Amino acid sequence: MWKPTQQGQSPSPTSTPEQQPSARPVPVQQPTIETPRAAASSVGEQASISKGLSIKGEITGTESLFIDGKVEGSISIPGNRVTVGKNGNVTASISAREIVVLGKLKGNVNATDRVDIRAEGALTGDVAAARISIEDGAFFKGGIDIRKPDSKPTAVPSEPAKVAVHS
Repeated sequence: MWKPTQQGQSPSPTSTPEQQPSARPVPVQQPTIETPRAAASSVGEQASISKGLSIKGEITGTESLFIDGKVEGSISIPGNRVTVGKNGNVTASISAREIVVLGKLKGNVNATDRVDIRAEGALTGDVAAARISIEDGAFFKGGIDIRKPDSKPTAVPSEPAKVAVHS
């Protein structure tokens, strides 16, 4: 069978050069496949702990974290989001910019921006954040400390007050 195929290609040498350019778009398609990967990484990095994983200890990092497994210890992701997935079971203190709870979370949380407890989520622990959202059907037990970003606004009014005094 290979010989008839080769014979079919060799009688038409004109079609062989045409096939070579058509073979070139195949490698062009491969970079096209890699381009969405690059675009996905530019959208935002996110690490994942799948539901088959169990971690005990301290987790720190500089990218967002999605937890669908079991975690015990402490989590510090400053400037990014920590999401406890529907299958997530976390017993840890969490410090992050934003915390989203879809599964079970036991521990105190400290968010510089907001904490979001979805309808399927359960949070047992104290919350310190600038904003909090608790959907209908969500479970929450603990204290809430709403912290305004007062260090930055305090500095801004004090500077204009000094300018006004000098005027």
